[in-house]
Formats: sequence, C-alpha cells, structure tokens
Amino acid sequence: MSNNLKWGILGPGKIARKFAEDLQVVENAEIYAVASRDMDRARQFGSDFNPSKVYGSYLELAQDDEVDVVYVATPHAFHFEYTMLCLKHGKHVLVEKPMGMNEVEVETMMNEARSRGLFLMEGLWTRFVPATGKLLELINNKVIGDIVAIRADFGFKSKMDMQGRLFEKKLGGGSLLDIGIYPVYLSLLILGIPVDIMATARMTKTGVDSYCSMMFSYDNHSKASLESTLEAHTPIEAYIYGTHGKIKVATRFHHSERIELYEEEDIIEHYDLKYSGNGYVHEIEEVQNCIKEGKTESPGLPLKTSLQLTRILDKVRAEIGLQYE
Repeated sequence: MSNNLKWGILGPGKIARKFAEDLQVVENAEIYAVASRDMDRARQFGSDFNPSKVYGSYLELAQDDEVDVVYVATPHAFHFEYTMLCLKHGKHVLVEKPMGMNEVEVETMMNEARSRGLFLMEGLWTRFVPATGKLLELINNKVIGDIVAIRADFGFKSKMDMQGRLFEKKLGGGSLLDIGIYPVYLSLLILGIPVDIMATARMTKTGVDSYCSMMFSYDNHSKASLESTLEAHTPIEAYIYGTHGKIKVATRFHHSERIELYEEEDIIEHYDLKYSGNGYVHEIEEVQNCIKEGKTESPGLPLKTSLQLTRILDKVRAEIGLQYE
C-alpha cells in the first residue's frame, strides 16, 4: 500500500459527488477509480474529479488491485450486494447508510469483513462532525444531569414522484431508511437500545413510508420521540432534556454547527463548531486513520453499533408494516 490510500467510488450519484469533493482535500487520500453501470455517468464523474480509472461495471472496480478502499454509494437496496463484492475482492469498505436492508445483511457483511481482516464501516458521517463530539462530551460530563428525554425530527418536502428513488420499494425507499435513520441513530448514541418501540406511519401507494413517528422507551424510564417525513419541511433539530437543563442541537442536527446549552428557558452557553468541507472530511479521516493503523473497525462507530441500529430499524419497520422484497 502506498502512502496515499487509493479510493474507489462505486455509484457516482449526488452523495458520492459531495463525498468526492471532500476526498480531494483530505491528506493522503486519492480518488483513484470510479465505477457506474452507466459508462456515460462514470465518464462524467471522471471528467469532474479526474480519477486514474473509470469503469463501466462495479466488478471491474472490485477487481482492480490498486484500489485500497471503496466507498459504496448506491441506493440502499444494493449496499449488501456491492459491499460483499468488494470485500470478497479484498477491499476495505465504507458503505453509505443504512449499511444493509435488515439484520441478516448487516451481520453477513460484518462476518465477511472480519473473516478477511478488512475494515468495514457504515457511512454515518454525523458521528464524526465536531458537534457530535461536543454533544457527547457535555452528556458524559452530566452537564444537564441525567437524560430523561430526546426529541428529534428530520423532514423535507419531496416531489411526490412515485417512480423516484425515495418512493421506489425495490430501491429501499421511504423516509425511515433515508432520513429517519438520523434521529434513530442519535437516540442510540445517547440512550442506547430501547426496551420498547412504538411507531406509526403514513404509507404511499408504492408501499413505503412518507411519514414515520416513533416513541422509544428505555430501562431508566427515559423516552425518545422521533419523526421523519418526506411530506413537509420540519425544523430538523434535536433536543436532549436532562434533570438539570437541556441541549439544543441546531438545524440540521445531524451535521449541526451550533449547540446551545439551556437552564430552564435561558441559554447559558453556546458552542459554534464548524465542520470541514461538506462534512464528510471527518468521516474520511476516520477511515484513513483506522486503515493505516491496521484497525478493522472504527472505535467511534464500531460494527456492533451498526448492527444495533439495524435491529432497531427492523423493529420500527415491523411496527409500521414496512416490508422490502
């Protein structure tokens, strides 16, 4: 392996473009290859980012011995297939969230990576932005006492195109897996695994959720009230309530740059926490550091956390009757 880590980008869509922009500013990171099933799309992406190799199939990228690590940025439903393809060809993998469509897929990917001694991580970039670190610091130091409740939402008004990715069941559409994962992950990060899950949803004619409301309960009697929707713009804020105050994570909470600390209704402190680039820089640096140190998992986002998150999402899906093929 050279001093530079050579990245392959599998699936040159909108998120991959933002990710590639951030890859360009990370030290010792190289955009080496890009692959799409549509060669024209791969070439267009290549003309913008100038990788050494442009491929018209994902297999060709996986077979390229020069590629060190692959960023899998396809629609959700294909994360399992192409992560397994890359792992079986000896590649480290960062796979966009959600890692898989269900517990079985995630566990299978984990076992494959571990059996081969390869790095694998879910692309929950929110874990590595500065605001998340500060939030965990405040909570661990009990600045607001014991946590009694969390409230978080994520919603935007989408074009109601039933043939589009967000509403296509075969692509893993719906608000829960696309954006609901962020408030669910926040609840897992702060409160752990719920002992009881209640959820309700509004479903589209394609059989996916356009709105999902969740209430989680925990052993210590704390609660998490969470929402996701493709029907309307919502504040996209998070509130963490403690016995001695509250914390507001300003919009958009999953990559916020401002945290406010409250006592009663008064702000007593605020923190401005800028992230680098589009926000993916911190995630990329975590992957790079882990691989160069010989780690197969991130201490900040271990595989067991992704498995726990998937199990929670599976239970929510069961509550709202959301099934994928």
